Amino acid sequence: MDGFGDHAKRLMAAQGVSLRDLSARIRFDAGYLSKVLAGKRPVSAAVARAVDDALGAGGGLVALAGSATAEDRDRVAHRGAHRDPAAVAALASVLAAARRADDVLPARVMIPTVTAQVTQLRRFAAEARGAAAEPAAYVAAEGVQFLGWLHAEGGHHPTAARVLAEAEARADALADAHAGGVLAAQAANFRGYLARQQDNPRGMARWFGAAYHTPGATPLQRVGDAVQAAHGWALMGERVEAARLMGHAGELLDSAGEGDQAPGAAYWLSPEFSRLNLGLGHLGLGDHDQAAAHLRAGLAGLPAEWHGSEWAAEYRGFLAQAEAGHA
Repeated sequence: MDGFGDHAKRLMAAQGVSLRDLSARIRFDAGYLSKVLAGKRPVSAAVARAVDDALGAGGGLVALAGSATAEDRDRVAHRGAHRDPAAVAALASVLAAARRADDVLPARVMIPTVTAQVTQLRRFAAEARGAAAEPAAYVAAEGVQFLGWLHAEGGHHPTAARVLAEAEARADALADAHAGGVLAAQAANFRGYLARQQDNPRGMARWFGAAYHTPGATPLQRVGDAVQAAHGWALMGERVEAARLMGHAGELLDSAGEGDQAPGAAYWLSPEFSRLNLGLGHLGLGDHDQAAAHLRAGLAGLPAEWHGSEWAAEYRGFLAQAEAGHA
């Protein structure tokens, strides 16, 4: 299972760091490091932390190194893995670590490795049987969705639209209606994000609205979907519809209890994170003071390691717009 070595080598290439340079920085033998980066030797916690610090990966490499144990890799490689639910759990752990790494690493670094992972997930899901079949289908659908998000984040718009359409289809095919609803809603949400990258308010209203109305979406998902759909409607001058959706979002947020946990496929969602998207709705409506207040609070509530992410930079840009509009 690749991941750590590929990411480390890409960061090295981007920074002009040779294997000898890295060896000197972290005081590990160059021959040993070469084998670790090639996947021929296991990644120890000490090496992962040292390489992560040396390359400024912000914990992303540590997450990838810890994403799969030797036992996990053996399960996936075993001939009978396609019938083993534990093998699916191993693949899910790798995907979860990659998703967390996206919070600290840029999309261009993530896409090659995640593409390889998703290719394996598609194949595994196609071959899975028995008790492993439905969990494998879920992990494959989530992996495809994540790859679509990365392409949207990276500006690869046609590829993102194609991959996210596949993610929706996979989510709709899941036997578990609730799990499928969560994934289908998130895929539609990512298509709304893609429309925002393309400066397409109609697409924003359409796709975020579709996510909001998807059966099985969780309350926190629907809050974000409603206010981002409102942003699209407001940009088209449809203030009444935008205000209506903002009102629905506020009601959902007020009624959300401590038991309303974010789904794994949207682990970042929280009442604090929701304030970022509330800020977008207010920004579209021209409520610059409220927009700035929500965006500041949402950014302040992010974990420190997320502040360098590409998606956080977008919200900082919206905050600058709100502050400029207020001035």
